[in-house]
Amino acid sequence: MLKASDLNVYYGPIHAVKGVSFEVNEGEIVTLIGANGAGKSTILKTVSGLMRTRGGSIEFLGTGISAAAPHRIVRLGIAHVPEGRRIFTSMTVEENLDMGAYTAPPAELEEDKEAVFERFPRLKERRKQVAGTLSGGEQQMLAMGRALMSHPKLLMLDEPSMGLAPILVEQVFDIIRSLHDAGTTILLVEQNAEMALAIADRAYVLETGRVAISGTGAELARSEQIRKAYLGG
Repeated sequence: MLKASDLNVYYGPIHAVKGVSFEVNEGEIVTLIGANGAGKSTILKTVSGLMRTRGGSIEFLGTGISAAAPHRIVRLGIAHVPEGRRIFTSMTVEENLDMGAYTAPPAELEEDKEAVFERFPRLKERRKQVAGTLSGGEQQMLAMGRALMSHPKLLMLDEPSMGLAPILVEQVFDIIRSLHDAGTTILLVEQNAEMALAIADRAYVLETGRVAISGTGAELARSEQIRKAYLGG
């Protein structure tokens, strides 16, 4: 579904992503793990068109998207839930969902919102509430719900558990599993390596902008090197 080859991405003179290659097959959960500053979020921004690679290529369903505008990438079927959620805090929950549906036919808007509310009942209770007044967990649900309004073939999640209490982290990962079970392919960036590896089909470990190791989620969860570096074992 998604194939990135030899990506090189810079922040000014800083070479943040150095020759990274990876792929995501249809129906998989693939996770990128690594320390802060390893290049994980930069890769997601590059896939979604918010940053540009200075070398290498990105293909989605056989179409080159390295130079595509972000709105075109959304229309192709990629939705990006950014780090920090980035909801529209002055809009209501319902208005945020409307914003996520700008690529969908207007006739489907209400049905799609009801589908999101069915998945996230708490959002239905707060549909008229200003989004900036929601709790952190509710804001994360809203960010994910907004992304689902575009009917993504590939859902990219950047640090969905960041700043959440442990019980809410469990809820977020339950939601990720249910989305995957419903047929959504997922590319996940996550600091909680243990939980990410537990649900991932495959994983890539990034160190200072490069892929240091890759394998199945189960393989990396059992790796002594990974356990010492990321799992506290």
